[in-house]
Amino acid sequence: MTRTVAFQMDPIAPINIDADSSFRLAESAQARGYKLFHYLPDQIVWREGEVLAVGHDLEVRREKGNHFTFGETREVALSEFDVVWLRQDPPFDMGYITTTHLLDLADGPLVVNDPFWVRNFPEKLLVLQFPDLIPPTMIARDLGQLRDFRERHGDIIIKPLYGNGGAGVFRLKPGDSNLNSLHEMFAGINREPLIAQAFLPAVSAGDKRIILVDGEPVGAINRVPQKGETRSNMHVGGRAEPVELSARDREICEAIGPTLREHGQVFVGIDVIGDRLTEINVTSPTGIQEMERFNGGDIAGKVWDAIEARLATRG
Repeated sequence: MTRTVAFQMDPIAPINIDADSSFRLAESAQARGYKLFHYLPDQIVWREGEVLAVGHDLEVRREKGNHFTFGETREVALSEFDVVWLRQDPPFDMGYITTTHLLDLADGPLVVNDPFWVRNFPEKLLVLQFPDLIPPTMIARDLGQLRDFRERHGDIIIKPLYGNGGAGVFRLKPGDSNLNSLHEMFAGINREPLIAQAFLPAVSAGDKRIILVDGEPVGAINRVPQKGETRSNMHVGGRAEPVELSARDREICEAIGPTLREHGQVFVGIDVIGDRLTEINVTSPTGIQEMERFNGGDIAGKVWDAIEARLATRG
């Protein structure tokens, strides 16, 4: 019997097919004989006890400007699928959180990553379970607490707790007088706390993205910031380079891997600067295609191997 997979993701038309991890996962599934379906996050529906989606059957191809074909718009129960991928990008706001609640109610498919734990494992909060692995860190909204943290550590990074892609990340060097202004700006945008971390000088050599599949590391890339830039995210001009896993990287993966595996986080990207873990990305991690180009491996295939192993245990 042909297996089916639905991708809950952002619009597919504007993606970069040479970099997008969702596209690579769809391409790999199609090569294995899966039938694909695509729907947008705002097209998931709970109606009279059933979780539905309005979207399109999907075919993908590696042709720039002609990388997908949609079937007719149709409504389908998510119970008809073997696998549903939760792959929309953050921000991790109430809209995002609501989709995880609805996916919790979908009876039948294997949802990856497990939406209950995606909701309860925000990237900048999950790391707090591993205080020995991370740099000095504070989660706070109170300006006085943030000032005290800055006085203790001098050179700090401050950023929104639920931000993504490097947006809103600021470095405050000793003597910088902008903490009050930044606090006012963030407080005017939302009611969420901020995250502050001691600045890690090792970021000048790169911010390592490591992919874990079912809790096991399968590869890494190094993201090097542009000259004069603190952020190494590729969204803001960071450069990807090949890199090997160090003994410390493997130690970090061994420490967090069981938690990820036990909570259904099949595809995870962690960020490591120097010898410190800074984020555990479970919402919509990236990096598959860059790693495959550098290392020649089939990272997407390993993700599907892990999914199919889980399907087998479900019968």
